[in-house]
Amino acid sequence: MHEVCSDLSSCSPVLIHLDGDIPGRGEITIERRGDAELIAALRARVEDQARLIEAQALSLAHSRKIFERASAVARIGVWECRLADEALTWTDAVYRMFDLPVGSTVDRETTLGCYSPESRIRLDVLRSQAIAERGGFTLDAEIVTALGNRRRIRLTATVECEGGRPARIFGMKQDITEEKILADRTRYLAEFDTLTGLPNRTSFYGRLNDMDREGALLLLDLDGFKQVNDTHGHMAGDACLAQVGRRLRETCRHTEFVARIGGDEFGIVVDATIGTPGLAALAERIIAAMAPPIAWGQGTFTIGVSIGIATMVHHSSEDLFAEADMALYAAKAEGRGTFRLAAPAK
Repeated sequence: MHEVCSDLSSCSPVLIHLDGDIPGRGEITIERRGDAELIAALRARVEDQARLIEAQALSLAHSRKIFERASAVARIGVWECRLADEALTWTDAVYRMFDLPVGSTVDRETTLGCYSPESRIRLDVLRSQAIAERGGFTLDAEIVTALGNRRRIRLTATVECEGGRPARIFGMKQDITEEKILADRTRYLAEFDTLTGLPNRTSFYGRLNDMDREGALLLLDLDGFKQVNDTHGHMAGDACLAQVGRRLRETCRHTEFVARIGGDEFGIVVDATIGTPGLAALAERIIAAMAPPIAWGQGTFTIGVSIGIATMVHHSSEDLFAEADMALYAAKAEGRGTFRLAAPAK
């Protein structure tokens, strides 16, 4: 007979009989009913704990799956760098961001090599400052991935301390390439004319208001454009405007600001002081640039341009525009295909 106790704090000894007469078998007899019930209760508790742990493990796995899916959709990954040895830890999304195999070994120096020179310099400055101040930072950076893809990422970082000393820096990385493209596209649509690729009316007036007080303004109106639309249709008119935009960019590519300000009207802001001879020479180059025929379909058509010029001296931007507009109408009245300078201000 042997004595065992299942609970030292509350149980009296349990007597167990072992029958060894039959080889390979034993019989255990529990002599106290209370102890048997206690053991059953303990087994039930263990089973309950096992079920709870299994349920929590399933819940954790499910949460992690949701996190990974959300990270993939949002293109956000979590990263950590241990400051003692610069060891990196990434989630799957960060690996994909850099076009690296998920789970592969990464080191900080190789990772930094993916950043553009400007972004790397900025990152080093912000990181050092954050570590020194026990703070954090946010940076929009440009990277070239392991596969040569150019991406824009938004990096957030927070320094964590242990015993008052910086121990690690961690945060998130988000692929904002599409966001950046959309923002650039939105800004382009707000500032540029999509047909000609030239700055639009809004950009033109902004530049006009900021122009040099010794500059000048040229207003252009196409001659014969209405006939092109009426004879060949609006698609031909659009092709004409696009070609005019290309010719103006080429002719005025050095110092002048060229914009489409509406319909077949264009404006050129000249900041530099080139004097009346220089303005006249510029106008003549523009008129000559518009002379060659424009191909359309199986044929061609021609247009011309009339130009009005006013200088900025003693003028506000509003007065300057009005003076150039009057000079433009004077050029059209002269038979078109020419230019006129507004009378000097008194």
